[in-house]
Amino acid sequence: MKFKLTAVLVVLAIGMLSAQQKKWSLEECVEYAVENNLSIAQFELDLENAKIDESDAFGNLLPDLNANANASERSGLVTNPQTNIIEPGQIFSTSGGISSNMTLFDGLRNIHRLNRAKLNALANQYRLDDLKDDIRLNVANAYLSVLSNKEALNVAKAQYAVTEQDLKRTEELVESGALPRGDLLEIEATAANQEQQIINNENLVLISRISLAQLLQITDYENFDIVDEDFEVPPSDVVNNSAKTIFAKALDFRNDIKLSKTNIELAEKDLVISKGARYPTLGAFFNYNTFYTNQFQTFENPATGEIVSFRNDFVDQLWINDGIQYGFQLNVPVFNGFSVRNDIKRSKINVERAKLQLEQDKLDLETNINQAYVDVENSAKAYEAALKTYEARKLAYDYSKERFDVGLMDAFTFSQAQARVDNAAAEVVRTKYDYIFRIKVLEFYFGLPLVLE
Repeated sequence: MKFKLTAVLVVLAIGMLSAQQKKWSLEECVEYAVENNLSIAQFELDLENAKIDESDAFGNLLPDLNANANASERSGLVTNPQTNIIEPGQIFSTSGGISSNMTLFDGLRNIHRLNRAKLNALANQYRLDDLKDDIRLNVANAYLSVLSNKEALNVAKAQYAVTEQDLKRTEELVESGALPRGDLLEIEATAANQEQQIINNENLVLISRISLAQLLQITDYENFDIVDEDFEVPPSDVVNNSAKTIFAKALDFRNDIKLSKTNIELAEKDLVISKGARYPTLGAFFNYNTFYTNQFQTFENPATGEIVSFRNDFVDQLWINDGIQYGFQLNVPVFNGFSVRNDIKRSKINVERAKLQLEQDKLDLETNINQAYVDVENSAKAYEAALKTYEARKLAYDYSKERFDVGLMDAFTFSQAQARVDNAAAEVVRTKYDYIFRIKVLEFYFGLPLVLE
């Protein structure tokens, strides 16, 4: 028994450890954010409400059916429901019935309301999908920020490791009298500065991890981390397309554009519904009612002149006292204080407003794509320039190190060369991940998934 318990505990411990050591990929982060984001959950509820509204609109096309029943007892002066005569006594009565109403014609407003409800459900779906697109892009940006900070941290640690070697060598040379003590102090200052840079980069990694975790609605910041991979700039054919081509394709699949187009259809449907209020409304109704009372019926026997009293039983009275009513009802609008006319005017204005919003959304999309296209070109140039700068700084540093090692350069000048190469290396990391993100943004506008390879 103890062996089984120990085995279970070991399995649970391994499971908890593996869960804590889980490394998240970009695809996993995006999928998790879409499934757990609170704003998305709220929009999904709005979509469910829109579907319920669609069911309500369909129900308005169907006839209703209602049943009613009541029972009462009264003493004193009562009205006999069979003779309709007020008389003293005590009476118990019960009644019941069914009724049904149906709209036969209302200017086709119910049909248009059903079509509008379907469009509204579709608009809510586009609205939800557009929010998911925004969250995917935000997650990708936060994910790449973590990667950038991690790589910058690794670079800082690697540079510090080189400085440590220089520090040991300088200590030996100072002790042997080959170099003045001032050179050692200069190298120690450089090492201290790099240690501070490592601490700053560690803080940036932590902050960026927390920001990404918050986007995913994850509160266990300490155990949350992403896959440790060194991504290079991915090859992409999207830059071979012009900004105009990317914009033309984006118009076909972007959910914000689909939402704007659907809003125009909704506004046009509202206009049709408001115009339907000018037409007459024709409805049909059907009612069936019956009742029972414990009062006796009295009548005079014409043959004998005798007063006879009797009371039918419950079932017989239900059959005897029943009645049916059915017919049609027509309502014709004549004058309503200009409300119908003004509603039509408001609906026309809303149609024009929706059309203007579509044009504005197209303009915003085109502006964003042009900006993304320019950002890709600029970030590519910045990355290439950073690489060239780093290579030049690295060559200068190697040359300075050779001179410093043989005592032909003082520590202050050497530390400046080292600081320049450190800054160049950090700029390479920053521009690289900025370039990667800009490419992903442009690919996103082109309809490509957010994937890091």
